[in-house]
Amino acid sequence: MTVHEELATLIALYCHFCDDGRFDAFAELFTEDAQFVVMGQVHHGRDAIKAFMQAAQPPQRRGKHITSNAVFVVDPGGERAEGKTDYVFLARSGDSFAIQSVGRYHDQFVRQNGRWRFARREIVFFGE
Repeated sequence: MTVHEELATLIALYCHFCDDGRFDAFAELFTEDAQFVVMGQVHHGRDAIKAFMQAAQPPQRRGKHITSNAVFVVDPGGERAEGKTDYVFLARSGDSFAIQSVGRYHDQFVRQNGRWRFARREIVFFGE
């Protein structure tokens, strides 16, 4: 796979693991000292990120993350990258789904032991 394909796969796994409630696998997508920024709060470290997401996405609130328009810039050394990806989150609404939030992920990635991980992810909601 190319670096761009690897980063796109990382973003897809983030969505799948979160939507499926696979929070151990979700946490492994981040570096040990990663930062996750959402709604003005910064969650530091893999364990804190996992705990936040588990609380934010209990089974009855899980929906579907849809991503598109990903743009990546890879550092010349090939061990760091930055990216921006648009997303839509569809939340459960009765027997169907409704758009709950729309925004953009602002990401910093690092390659560790041959695997890309999130070093920092910030969610910027449209309209902020």
